[in-house]
Amino acid sequence: MPEQTADSPEHSVGEGGASAANREAFERRGLRQGGRGTSGPPDTTVKILGRVWSAPLIVGPLSAPARPGGELAVVRAAGAAQLPCVVGAFAERTFAELGSATDVPPWLRTYAFRDHSTGRQLAARAEDAGFGAVLLALGSRDDVRLKVAAPANLAQAGPWSDVRDLLDARADWADVDRLRAATTLPLLVAGVHTTTDAQRAVDSGADGIVVTSLDALPGIAEAVAGRCPVLLSGGIRRGADVLTAVASGADAVFAGRPVLHGLRAGGRAGVAEVLDVLVRELGDAMTFTGTATVADIGPGLVRTGPRPADAAPPPVARPLRRTELHASVSDPVLDTMTFLNEITTRYPEAISFAPGRPYDGFFDSEQIFTHLRRYLNHLAEQGSSPQQVRTAMYQYGPTAGLIREIIADSLRADENIDVPAESIVVTVGAQEAMLLVLRALITGPDDVLLVSSPCYVGITGAARLLDIAVTPVEEREDGVSCADLEAAIRNERARGRRPRAFYVVPDHSNPSGTTMGPRARAELLELAARHGILILEDSPYRLVSPGPPLPTLKSQDRTHSVVHLGSFSKTVFPGARVGFVIADQPVVDASGRTGLLADDLSKIKSMVTVNTSSLSQAAVAGTLLAADGKVSELNKAASAYYGDAMRATLRELDAHLPAERREALGVRWNEPTGGFFLTLRVPFRADNAALIRSAQDFGVIWTPMTYFHPGGGGLHGIRLSTSYLTPAQIKEGAARLVRFIESESARTT
Repeated sequence: MPEQTADSPEHSVGEGGASAANREAFERRGLRQGGRGTSGPPDTTVKILGRVWSAPLIVGPLSAPARPGGELAVVRAAGAAQLPCVVGAFAERTFAELGSATDVPPWLRTYAFRDHSTGRQLAARAEDAGFGAVLLALGSRDDVRLKVAAPANLAQAGPWSDVRDLLDARADWADVDRLRAATTLPLLVAGVHTTTDAQRAVDSGADGIVVTSLDALPGIAEAVAGRCPVLLSGGIRRGADVLTAVASGADAVFAGRPVLHGLRAGGRAGVAEVLDVLVRELGDAMTFTGTATVADIGPGLVRTGPRPADAAPPPVARPLRRTELHASVSDPVLDTMTFLNEITTRYPEAISFAPGRPYDGFFDSEQIFTHLRRYLNHLAEQGSSPQQVRTAMYQYGPTAGLIREIIADSLRADENIDVPAESIVVTVGAQEAMLLVLRALITGPDDVLLVSSPCYVGITGAARLLDIAVTPVEEREDGVSCADLEAAIRNERARGRRPRAFYVVPDHSNPSGTTMGPRARAELLELAARHGILILEDSPYRLVSPGPPLPTLKSQDRTHSVVHLGSFSKTVFPGARVGFVIADQPVVDASGRTGLLADDLSKIKSMVTVNTSSLSQAAVAGTLLAADGKVSELNKAASAYYGDAMRATLRELDAHLPAERREALGVRWNEPTGGFFLTLRVPFRADNAALIRSAQDFGVIWTPMTYFHPGGGGLHGIRLSTSYLTPAQIKEGAARLVRFIESESARTT
């Protein structure tokens, strides 16, 4: 068994006095308090070397266990915390024992041996035992202070009076090259002090580097530029230190001394407690700085005090402070898509019910050229000269759009919406249409936007960008109630505010999947005319749903009370990024002249995107022309597919959670007849933390309904999107989802 003579586990990565220097550097740094983060706890998880860890922490290295069996205790405690642990080449247990003790592969800390075959042998045994990486420290071997009676992982006969008899005086780049050639395990090079060292390590095939100076860390991380993980060793004592190191450029840090103290005090339980405290403290530091995920941690979160007089820092560029930016960039609404994309990227094997996008099995790349050619022919048939056709395609084009007449014809043919082309503005997706309309209608701090809640995040995000007050009107089981809307209007006016518009998705709404009935539509139109507010109708899912749709609000609008927001993302293809807005409301200026709201929207657009891509408009126009404007006919196959997908999802949920079982659990869901979305209510908090557990442990991703409640709420809601999945994915995904729901329900009871 090793003789316990090493005074610190941190010596085993070769930083010598770096721990004390780093402590001084940490003490000179502090954290800046940030804005409001997400509604749930921060996400401390990271993915490094292809594996997800619960926090940016590596346990150890421990070259000298503090008690018999301590090595195994630390490995097991680290594995239970979902963190990697570094064990030494002269471990008291075999690599096979240590590797099988946890489902998180340990790492091997090895040395430069005089007999090069010894190093190869150790690396091979670690690889066979399922280790996750191998680490070699450059420099002298003075940190090795162990005497070994019977090495568990070496074939050589002993005993030796000192294991240093086996080692070279120092490890150099030749040893790195030999180790790189000897193993396929990820190789980490420790003892990196300069940017030159870092570059040399990367060039030598290192999969990660270990820096031993907090002060040198930012420059080295910048030099590496994301080509491999950068780890910091030495001086870590608190969760705030971990955040400081990550903000300074580290991907993760080694926690050695606190772990050794925990082991000495309480064995495996003591180590587990230390790790739990470090992760919780990191979460507290993230909450304090307003960071929702580790990826959000940046240099602006750290303030640096004065250095000693003899070590003045080099000048550095001053980072922008988030507090100096518009408050919307700290709003959780704007992080929604980023977080979901990150989860999807982190767990690529998971089945995702999150993306509300069309199934791309209907897309054919060659169709784009056919659509473009059809539109070019149309221009020629309309009498455009070759020069005019070329100008239409290559130049900016009119701000209000090139294809307004074609869109107007399609609306008459498909939706019974009869409006002049001049009332239409072609936009960069429906999202720009929302931004333009809100900017035009909301004139001051007392103007209010009412929204049906839960609500599509695009409209609330646009309102946040424009500092517009949003008042939610909560949906009931069958959708929004006009009585509730009228009460909200009266309440806002009683407060001295002016309700300007009400945003609603009448057909198969995002996120709830509800559809307004004929009576509710008629009541809403009457209410809007009576109270003098505008309805912002957003209905992108009507023409990709099976069966005849109910009439749009705009088709029944006799008082110019409806601004219709349209999109071709679902009906043609999202990549075109073409939407439109119908704004036929009369606008009277000070001289008594009357124009259209669309004219004013065009003025705003000219200062935002100038115009919508001519090529994108041409592709969409060619599609409409091919279908004689009947988008519903164009999407017959797609509508059937989406209807089948929705019904399949409902069938699978019902099969896995029959009525009696879901009643016992307190689970229920709605049953939309079309669209992309349905919603589940579950008995536990369906927040970001639950989503991470679902993706990591069960391989299924969904969207928390909390994202869609601007006034708060939706804590027990899950949105499922069925549009993008194949039947096989729906079957397996539903099974995984139900297993997650069962597990989470049991966890919270």
